[in-house]
Amino acid sequence: MTGRRPIRSTLPGGLRGRSRATRSGALSAGALVACASLAAGCGVVPGTAGGSGDGPITVMTWAPQDTGATNKPGMPALARAYARWINAQGGLGGRELNVLTCNDHNDAVTAAKCARRAVKEGAVAVVGSYSQYADSFMPVLEGAGIPYIGGYGITNAEFTSPLSYPVNGGQPALLAGLGGALADSCGPVALVRPDTIAGDQLPALLDSGLISGGHEPARDQRAAEDATEYDGQAGRALRRASADPAEPGCVVPVLGDRTGTFMDSFRRAREDHPDVRTATVLGSVDQTTVNASGGASGPYEGAYVTGWYPAVSDSAWAGMKKVVKEQAFGDNDVDAADAGVQTTWIAYTVLQAVVGSLGDGEVSAGTVRRALDGGLEIDTGGLTPPLRWTFADKLASVGFPRLVNADVTLQVVREGRLVSAREGAVDTTRTLQDADVA
Repeated sequence: MTGRRPIRSTLPGGLRGRSRATRSGALSAGALVACASLAAGCGVVPGTAGGSGDGPITVMTWAPQDTGATNKPGMPALARAYARWINAQGGLGGRELNVLTCNDHNDAVTAAKCARRAVKEGAVAVVGSYSQYADSFMPVLEGAGIPYIGGYGITNAEFTSPLSYPVNGGQPALLAGLGGALADSCGPVALVRPDTIAGDQLPALLDSGLISGGHEPARDQRAAEDATEYDGQAGRALRRASADPAEPGCVVPVLGDRTGTFMDSFRRAREDHPDVRTATVLGSVDQTTVNASGGASGPYEGAYVTGWYPAVSDSAWAGMKKVVKEQAFGDNDVDAADAGVQTTWIAYTVLQAVVGSLGDGEVSAGTVRRALDGGLEIDTGGLTPPLRWTFADKLASVGFPRLVNADVTLQVVREGRLVSAREGAVDTTRTLQDADVA
């Protein structure tokens, strides 16, 4: 059996065109109450809380730091740098921007504490943040009416909650795009993903792209997201990807920060399966990861990698690079090529546009939310398509009503460098419309 033999009718659309998610919890009445002590690891750019009248505009950015799993310290670091920069320019619409940050420690209880702190401090939005625990934090934000702008896109609630305003297609778009790219270039595909609630959604998303190209589904393999070695998992994945001797397959590790650890095990086990290739998504690998794994002689050579945005060398990132250079120089947490940092930049671009649209009026969670829900279209300078959130979008019927940017870019590791594999972006909307996400 070859990897590309269809096992069901080929789904329409595939990846042509432009170059049932779990519903979020019911609104929590308790979230309306300001409560709980501050979560450990939280910081603040000085300024008084609030966001109405001519006073400061308070927002929050959170992400996990110093944990044994995925860490995104660059996101709050970029938020602090943005606040310093925008305040030096006179603020947002003449108001000081007050950025609170919080470390959710990859923990559901702490994620909820971060959200309750945002309520207590009068945040008008949570902006450019990462957390796996939407079931913990989203009901708190929904109960207080606080919009969630530019989450990283790793939970279904980010694409279903009426208070979520994602700027990218999250894991759904990345995996659908990757599956489409692998359908014509790989035999059997083995997916290695976290044994978590968020990880449980990944197989159907990758399969949507594979099946759209006439390929059989991937072999799904769970793994601990905080493991210190993956020898057993790497060996099993390689055997699965080698199931068809006539058609070398691909192993797709999507383990966040632990992808590098997996690849150490993969490289050792690969000696018996030299033709098996790898492919993954940004957030699991970047240029630093490729370099550390051996560059052109490493296991990523020839690997496809999907991302949400243009390559960091694109001139559209000039504004962000300027801010990083001026306000985050020497801060090793801020890497302009990191997808989390980029997402935070775009999320603050959205916030700036929303505040600008309000003129001299009140800036509050309610006015920000109404502006976003009122059809405001936001130009991100070519980093994404124009963003506009409604519940009448194309992916509402398959459980992603807030997913408004399904574009992905395709890169490939060539001679040890991540380079564009094709010009422009690929719209995964039609592929996602056929995804069997239960």
